Parts: sequence; C-alpha cells; structure tokens
Amino acid sequence: MMRAPLAVIVTLALAACGSGTDPASPALWQAHCADTQQAWLFGTVHALERPADWRGDAVDKAMAEADLLMVELADPDNAKASAQVWETLAKSPGQGPLSGRVAAEQRKNLAAVLDRTGLKDGDFAGIETWAAALTVAQASSRQLDSANGIDRAVIAAMNGKQIEELEGREAQLSIFDRLPESEQRDLLDAIVADAARGRDEATDLATAWRRGDMDAIAQESRRGLLADPELREALFTARNRRWTARITQAMKRGDVAFVAVGAAHLVGPQGVPAMLREQGCAVERVQ
Repeated sequence: MMRAPLAVIVTLALAACGSGTDPASPALWQAHCADTQQAWLFGTVHALERPADWRGDAVDKAMAEADLLMVELADPDNAKASAQVWETLAKSPGQGPLSGRVAAEQRKNLAAVLDRTGLKDGDFAGIETWAAALTVAQASSRQLDSANGIDRAVIAAMNGKQIEELEGREAQLSIFDRLPESEQRDLLDAIVADAARGRDEATDLATAWRRGDMDAIAQESRRGLLADPELREALFTARNRRWTARITQAMKRGDVAFVAVGAAHLVGPQGVPAMLREQGCAVERVQ
C-alpha cells in the first residue's frame, strides 16, 4: 500500500538533544523592523539520518525571548489528518502508469529508480502526477528519517507558547495539486533525473544544514525542480512572499516571533530575510 510522502514537504521531527546525536550549528537570523518590532528566523531541516544536537546559546536565547512560534505545520504528529488530506488531493482515478507521464528520455531512468526503490509503474494509476513525484522522492531518500527532523523538536522545545501555522498540510499539498499537469510532469522529470544520478537533494540539504552552510543550501535551492521558473515561483518564491507577510503582521501586532521554517526558504534574493530587508527591516545573521 502506498504511503503518503508527507515527509518530503511537511514539517518533521526530532526528540531533544542527547546521546547519539550529530553536532549541528543551524543558521539563525534576528530581524528588527520599525523600532521595537522583532522576529527570529531559524532554518530547519525536515529529515535527518540521525538526531541532531541543534540547541545552543543563541537559539535558546531567541526561543526564550519569543512569545510566538511560527511554523509551516503546527501538528505534524496528526497522521489521521495527513492521511485525509492525501486521500482527498492525491488520488484521482485513470491517471495511467507513471512511465507514460515522464519525458521519453527519462523512462529508462524511471525504470531503474522504481526497481531500486521497490515501487511499481502500475502503482500510480490512481495517483496524480505531483503526488507520484513526491512518492518517488521520498522512496529515494530512505536513509533520512522524518522522526529526526527539526520542526517538531522546536514545537516541543517551545511548549506552552502560542503557535501560528504558516500554511498547514492542506495548503501545502494544494500548492502541488494546483500545478498544471505540464508542471507536475516537469516536477516528476526533475525528481527522477536526480534519483537516477544518485543525487539526493534532501541528504545534501541535511549535510549543509548541520554546518550552517547557507551558501551550499542556496546552491541546492537553484538546482533540480527549483531550476524550473514556474515550479520555483509556486514552491519557493510565492510561499516566501506569503510567509513574509504573515511575519510582518505578527510583528506589527507586537508579537516577537520565532519563525522555524525549512532552511532553503531563508536564502537568496527571494528568501524570507531578503524580503524582510526589502520592507526596511534590518536582518542580521547571529548564528
């Protein structure tokens, strides 16, 4: 039975620091806007091979000062809700085998990826192309465990503070679901091409995240599916624009927000820090 690959796009998890963890120094920014308005921007990663020791003085200080936590998904443990959204959006009869939805030059690669991951071409007859693409991406990143991701750990660490959801699972998956079929197929082609080359974007991002290497994360954010202008606008730039508006609203009403989102959303001229600077905020990286 095909499992909904929500780990690819929704926020994930980790138990608190402890033995057997990898050291990590994830990036953190402080934003000051209009006198006393303030927010913290913390880059997360959605899956890791092993737990990470992500806490430190700067992060602890930021979490202590914040009175609001802003995350992509507020209840990542709600498997029932995830399954319901997946059932509603991802499934549609009569889609046909996956090999008929990739470019001709990718069919050999797709066959190799399906064979390696244990998936079958016919498994996707009732799955929309975007959802099939995410399933292939998840299956190709099996060494990463969503139970070792960071967002859920941040939620646990800030227990008792107000949480504001920036998107939610339905809104996140709806971004993919609204893509034209041509763009869904571009998404599938990009994921198959990366998987066939043995390139695992999620693993590369996780490695860079542990080092706080935002230059490497910026490079990753310009490759693969995000190199496609339409996909980049839908999956990256437009989301960052909406999040920036929400963060600005929180600051204007007097909240000090700790914003924990995927680290790739915090890089480059279309990243959240850059968008806040465009609005006149001073944004400084503090870790």
